[in-house]
Amino acid sequence: MSDPNKPVPFINSIDMDMKREYMTADQRFASQRPDVLTYETDILDNDVTIAGNIWANLKVSTTGTDADWVVKVIDVYPDSTKNTKWAGKDVYLSGYQQMIRSEAMRGKFRNGFDKPESFVPGKVTPVNFELQDVLHTFKKGHRMMVQVQSTWFPLIDRNTQQFQDIMKAKDTDFKKATHKVYTSKANPSYLKVRVVE
Repeated sequence: MSDPNKPVPFINSIDMDMKREYMTADQRFASQRPDVLTYETDILDNDVTIAGNIWANLKVSTTGTDADWVVKVIDVYPDSTKNTKWAGKDVYLSGYQQMIRSEAMRGKFRNGFDKPESFVPGKVTPVNFELQDVLHTFKKGHRMMVQVQSTWFPLIDRNTQQFQDIMKAKDTDFKKATHKVYTSKANPSYLKVRVVE
């Protein structure tokens, strides 16, 4: 259930400004929320380096007529990781979920920013978009994680989850909706990355 009146925050603290720490902030707070989908690999038995473009290929549906889709790629540190002198204040590296890359797509612009399209409630629909380039090594003993969510406030404005001009929305236009991400053989959702051998 996605509730635009209780959005997923971009950082796990209250702040009156755009803290740059959000780019490396521990994402454990998000993975514990019921409105954030979390996919995680087993513990890596060797280093894995990814480089270049990351493409999110989602198969989704919603009970509304619009939805945002946020994809975050995360490096999960082992629980045995000890803090170092370089760790930031209030950073705990044991189990740390380091965001490597992230991107948001407003669903109505999935087929182009020049032609917004509504979702048909309940219909499986592809939403494909590119995350920023990356060069990152997931170390042996770490895990790879992907988080998918539909709000990321205030990095992106709240979506009414209805096909409308959000800039003209009233408070009463913001509605709860149920979003689904499909992972079946018929409707697979996946990330496409380049692995450096």
